[in-house]
Amino acid sequence: MSRIGKQPIEIPANVKVEIAGQEIKVSGPLGNLAQIIHPEIKIEVKDGQILLSPKEKDYLKKTGALWGLFRAIVANMVAGVTKGFEKKLDIEGIGYKAVVEGNDLSLSVGFTLPVKVKCPEGIKFSVDKNLIFVTGSDRAKVGQIAAIIRKVKKAEPYKGKGLRYFDEKIRRKEGKKVVATKK
Repeated sequence: MSRIGKQPIEIPANVKVEIAGQEIKVSGPLGNLAQIIHPEIKIEVKDGQILLSPKEKDYLKKTGALWGLFRAIVANMVAGVTKGFEKKLDIEGIGYKAVVEGNDLSLSVGFTLPVKVKCPEGIKFSVDKNLIFVTGSDRAKVGQIAAIIRKVKKAEPYKGKGLRYFDEKIRRKEGKKVVATKK
């Protein structure tokens, strides 16, 4: 039995939920999201709550895992259309900068040409000094775009130069030491 899957998801007043077969559509003030639920999972709306359950009483271990997974995905959809999600990336290094050009992000991080990151639908970039903010209603998309931006120039372990998540700790390495010669 899935401990996460059993928990009901409260539907806020400004959120609209539609279920058509195995597809759930959630719309709210920050956008619309849709997700197809696995055929082994049953989804229903009762008394202002979204309830997920396995279709069969004798379900497999895989079904229990899918039950918890899809409950978490639907809960993130409801949270995304009401509050939204945000990832912060920190830029460290002399001459490293980021600029928002239209909807896209331009990164100058030590390469000869700036690296352009296209902005997918539903995502918004903003830059404040040495911080990049990636915001949107879809949690998976926000995390994926933040990972793509970080991958452009990961923070290196000697000086810490590069792009890293705001709360990420970089393990610093000691550089080479010059051995003193005996006289």
